[in-house]
Amino acid sequence: MRGRTAHLAWYRTDEEAAEVAFLHGFSDSAQCWQPLIGAMPGIRALAIDARGHGESGLPEEPVRYGAHRDDAALVLSSQPHDGGVVVVGHSMGAMSAAYLAVSRPDLVRAVVLEDPPTGQPPAEPPDRSRSEPSWLADLRALDLPSRIAQGRANDPDWPDDELEPWAVSKAQVNPHLFELPFQEAGPLTELLAEITCPVLLIHGDAERGALISTEYADRCARAAAGEFRAAHIAGAGHSVHRDNRAQYLAELTTFLDRHR
Repeated sequence: MRGRTAHLAWYRTDEEAAEVAFLHGFSDSAQCWQPLIGAMPGIRALAIDARGHGESGLPEEPVRYGAHRDDAALVLSSQPHDGGVVVVGHSMGAMSAAYLAVSRPDLVRAVVLEDPPTGQPPAEPPDRSRSEPSWLADLRALDLPSRIAQGRANDPDWPDDELEPWAVSKAQVNPHLFELPFQEAGPLTELLAEITCPVLLIHGDAERGALISTEYADRCARAAAGEFRAAHIAGAGHSVHRDNRAQYLAELTTFLDRHR
C-alpha cells in the first residue's frame, strides 16, 4: 500500500496499525527496506522516503536532521498506530530516528540505530554547503543494469534481492539536495543521554567502513539514559543489514519481540 503525506512518500505492508517504521540511509529509499521486511513474515511495517529521496519531494529549505525528524513525525502522526512504534533507522535514518525518539516519545516505543553517524562537535559551523559525492554522480550516470552490476562488483556478498532497489534509489536522489544549506547532526552520545525508550545500536567493523567503532559503542552505552544494548556484527561494514542479513535479523527480531 503506497501513499503520500504532504511532500513525503511512504509504503505500508498492512492497512492496520504499523508496528515498525523504517527510515533509510542517505541515497537509499523506502523500497530498499523491502528485502529485509520480506524476510520478516507477519510484520506490519511502514517505510518512509526521506525528503529528496525516493518519491518524496524536496522542500526549499535547509536540510537538517530536525527536518527529517519532523517529516517522520508527520507521517507517523497521520497513520494508525497503537501506543507508538519501534523505529528502525540506518545511517542518516538512524540519526533521524534518534532525533525523533528524543522529541516525540509519544510516537516512538523503542528505537534501532543501525550504524548512525557519530555527529559533529558543537563547535562545528551550523550550516555549510556540500556537493554531490562523486561516487553517487558516477552511479547516476549509468543505466539501471549497469548500476546493478556496479553494486554487485562493489559488494559481492550482498543478497541478490538487495541490488535492484539499491540501484533504483540512486537515480531517485534529487540533485537539488546538494544545493541547499546542510546542517550536521549533534553528537550521538548527547542524543542518547536524552532518549528514555529502549535502544538497540547495531554496528559492524570500523575497518570495513562502519561509522561506529566498538570503542564509540562503549561510549554510547555509558551516555545512554535508558535501556541500551550495542550489537556488534563482525565482518559487516556500514550497511549491516545487507552485509549480514541473518545476524542482523536475529538481533532485530529479538528486540522487536520484546518491544513491538
